[in-house]
Amino acid sequence: MNQSTAQKTPESGAEQKSHVLTLPLENSHVDRSPHTYERWLVAKLVRMAGGPSVRFRLWNGDIIEPEGQQAEFTLHLTDPKALYALVTNPNLAFGDLYSAGRLEVEGDLPDLMEALYRAVHQARQKWPKWLEALWRNHNPRSTGISEAKENIHHHYDLGNEFYRLWLDNAEMQYTCAYYETPDLTLEQAQLAKLEHVCRKLRLKPGMTVVEAGCGWGGLARYMARNYGVKVHSYNISREQLAYAREEAHKQGLDNLVEYVEDDYRNISGQYDAFVSIGMLEHVGKENYQAMSELIKRCLKPDGIALLHSIGRNRPMLMNAWIEKRIFPGAYPPSIGEFMQICEHSDFSVLDVENLRLHYAQTLSHWMERFTENEDKVSTMYDEHFIRAWRMYLAGSMAAFRAGSLQLFQVVFTHGDNNTLPRSRQDLYNFPAAPEEA
Repeated sequence: MNQSTAQKTPESGAEQKSHVLTLPLENSHVDRSPHTYERWLVAKLVRMAGGPSVRFRLWNGDIIEPEGQQAEFTLHLTDPKALYALVTNPNLAFGDLYSAGRLEVEGDLPDLMEALYRAVHQARQKWPKWLEALWRNHNPRSTGISEAKENIHHHYDLGNEFYRLWLDNAEMQYTCAYYETPDLTLEQAQLAKLEHVCRKLRLKPGMTVVEAGCGWGGLARYMARNYGVKVHSYNISREQLAYAREEAHKQGLDNLVEYVEDDYRNISGQYDAFVSIGMLEHVGKENYQAMSELIKRCLKPDGIALLHSIGRNRPMLMNAWIEKRIFPGAYPPSIGEFMQICEHSDFSVLDVENLRLHYAQTLSHWMERFTENEDKVSTMYDEHFIRAWRMYLAGSMAAFRAGSLQLFQVVFTHGDNNTLPRSRQDLYNFPAAPEEA
């Protein structure tokens, strides 16, 4: 981002920055009444969005009710320019205006976002081409080696203390958990996810595993600790690697886990398993062919690979606000685009599982903890940041509920590998989640 919000309490002696927001936090008061054409713009905006059950409160207190239905939510626009920004490109402006305090929401934020996603999904099929062009999402930023490092720094190097406030206390997992039963705690569900992945990879003691994008290193430690495998994990986030190495040392796993500060494209050697959890979204589809060739090179003849990624039901660009303010370079692939990785190197797909609703529940737990800790977040970042991340978590939860986003786990192997189990029954012989976590 061109502008940044400095963290109030720098961590590890280095200034931490968030590039999330560029609009000033405002509480501007406008005395004038809305013009007739501004009221018309509001009504037009609601119709183009599919007629969600939303009322608007304008800057002077005037209310515009939705046509033919009872409003479930109220959107308060604090100034006329906020209306013009919203009409020009709601995909970008909605998040910016909310973050800046120029758009306030009355009602449950995730429920509002879900209602908007569902309404827009139906309405956009009838949009004229000019509107589709006006409200378009932009292409993601480059994910080349140098750009990828900046993209990752932008999101993941916000400070480990920040993420520790609302992620699970077990292994600091910032990816979809696995809720075998809906009553699992976040900690239980995240450990169940790690176990589920290990079973799909058919891990056995003495095997070697390479991981592309390790986050805070929880999967690598889990594989080493519970399956006795040797893991090489690649990551370009220094904040995450510092945490991962410290935890591995505390758990006496230094002899089994090596965290490598390098881009996944520089992976070398051959391994019994290749795994990547939550990184494919950052790879960029222009790099899928190279990634496919990398996996083919480093996977032993009877090895198994697993990719876990946010995805889509059909090709679609990431929401403009998320890509610009939160996840630069992000592109969740459609299942067809996902399969290009397998097809290019003649891999056999063994299993495809969609954990969409599991991610919605994960985000619900994250948002609950984030909300509980907003006072602590405020000692690290300003109000802009808090509102932006509240919007990001709520909008993501809503997207998974509405089906705008999917979560794919794809397992594959070399096309001529015959050393495979006949069924998947063994994956479910006993629960993946621990009784306590």
